[in-house]
Amino acid sequence: MMKISNVDRLIEKTREMAINFELKPGSRVNESALSKELGASRTPLREALNRLVAEGFLTFQTGKGFFCRPLDPKRIMDLYESRVAIEVEAIRLACKRATDAELEVFGKYLDATEPEYLSKMDVSDAVHVDEGFHLYITRLSHNDELLRMLENLNGRIRFVRSVNLKSIHDTDRSHHAQTRLSAHRRIFDALLTRDADLAGDTMRSHIERRWEEATEAVQKAYAQIYVPDDMQKEMT
Repeated sequence: MMKISNVDRLIEKTREMAINFELKPGSRVNESALSKELGASRTPLREALNRLVAEGFLTFQTGKGFFCRPLDPKRIMDLYESRVAIEVEAIRLACKRATDAELEVFGKYLDATEPEYLSKMDVSDAVHVDEGFHLYITRLSHNDELLRMLENLNGRIRFVRSVNLKSIHDTDRSHHAQTRLSAHRRIFDALLTRDADLAGDTMRSHIERRWEEATEAVQKAYAQIYVPDDMQKEMT
């Protein structure tokens, strides 16, 4: 069993903070305060922050330090467009490369996760299940680089997706869950036919439905980051 080093644990922790915007969008990272908060020395912390720069969660400015990634509709749109490119290619490859046995197991996975998604799970779990579906298809492409890129993109848009999903669930959770599961079934059915064009078009349509919500989702994300929950309730 592979041991996780202290540096790796620190990277995981700082990455999780960046994903959830515990580090405020566009703000400079206070290395001294973060070092004390995490109980880490400056050298491994620097290593962790540099890793997050490489992954796109932070930026670095010479002479100024590390900054949390900005949060704006243009950047979120860029990530969604990149996600489409990755996932459409992944499912096209999966149509060619996935074995019949792998598709059978995938079908059983989908059967097992649907009841969970329809249950009253919280938003973070729902996002996790949804990501799991898309990552599964990417694994079926047998392309490790596509999988790595999608995992990175998922982390960089997870907070906005969670905020948007919570808003939708608050209005009509059951309808939203059924709609998404229907889309997942259409994607799976297209994959079963091994029709790469149909599977790619179905995947593209599914993801692009979220593009139009990017601006509103970012605004809601900013409100959640900067406005306390009790104040948000007073404003609604």
